[in-house]
Amino acid sequence: MSRKVSESTVRRLSLYLRILEEMASPGGTVSSEDLAERTGTTAAQVRKDLSLFGSFGKRGLGYSVEELSGRLRAILGLDRTWNVAMVGAGRIGSALFEYSGFWKRGFHIVAVLDADPAKVGRRWGPITIQDASRLEEVIGGAGVDILILAVPAREVHAIVDRAVAAGVRAILNFAPAQLKVPEDVALKHVNMVMELEALSFTLSQDRKER
Repeated sequence: MSRKVSESTVRRLSLYLRILEEMASPGGTVSSEDLAERTGTTAAQVRKDLSLFGSFGKRGLGYSVEELSGRLRAILGLDRTWNVAMVGAGRIGSALFEYSGFWKRGFHIVAVLDADPAKVGRRWGPITIQDASRLEEVIGGAGVDILILAVPAREVHAIVDRAVAAGVRAILNFAPAQLKVPEDVALKHVNMVMELEALSFTLSQDRKER
């Protein structure tokens, strides 16, 4: 897609899809007002978001829940499967591996790697944890589309450099580290400490206003 779509728009599209999937009557219709009310935005914003990707629905009739769901899945790339490799077989990695939502959405974890010899060779379901030294081989051999990093911050920079050189173009990083990647590599950070700090800030401000 040549057009630039903001991250906030993509997040709203994902939210619209979740609302549509939760609706009791998938064969029915939904209006932009309904979607706006359920997602905390405005009907104008819903229509603007969808208009970026073509024509949806009919004036006065709303959107077909089934059709719009299908279109949103295609827009979000959820109409196919993605091969995911994960580096880090610790507690975070284990929790992520067990999360069934990845598989349901088409994100298939095809490989898990770790640098700890005590973890290498262990079985997680159908997958055997491999040595992190095989990262490049695994990326090429398994056709990895997305790399998840659940490793200590001190290790993440070297792993990212190796992964990018091996051809990975999408990385989800759970390590508390600032990373630089080429423009053609998509990088997302999940920093749980920063999220908690944001919550503590909100709580602190609320108390000051009382």
